Amino acid sequence: MSLKIALIAHDRKKEEMVNFVTAYETVFSHHELFATGTTGTRIMENTQLQVHRFMSGPLGGDQQIGAMVATNEMDLIIFLRDPLMAQPHEPDIIALLRLCDVQGIPVATNIATAEILVKALDRGDFAWRELVHKYKPGIDE
Repeated sequence: MSLKIALIAHDRKKEEMVNFVTAYETVFSHHELFATGTTGTRIMENTQLQVHRFMSGPLGGDQQIGAMVATNEMDLIIFLRDPLMAQPHEPDIIALLRLCDVQGIPVATNIATAEILVKALDRGDFAWRELVHKYKPGIDE
């Protein structure tokens, strides 16, 4: 089963994201990938993966991914946040994380949790998302 996965990384976390995706390139190759602007470009430059790129986070990319989350079209998000740097678009980030909670979308905000989710993905532990795609609460009600 192919899932839709969003990859987002703040500036000081982009290298960590590229290294992470490179390490798990085989796992990610079976899924449809989405990313905010520069993060997506860097992943494609360093791997053989194709990534649907949205705008940069501060320019609306987080909101574009949030729109997919709101309609339950995103299955998993890896968002490597920089907790030590203030972000000018912090309200967008909080809104995205809130939408993930509302829709029950698994989201990792650090590399340790990302690794757990990717290992679960590799084992097939996300088959329950097939049920979600058959019935979309809020839309089919």
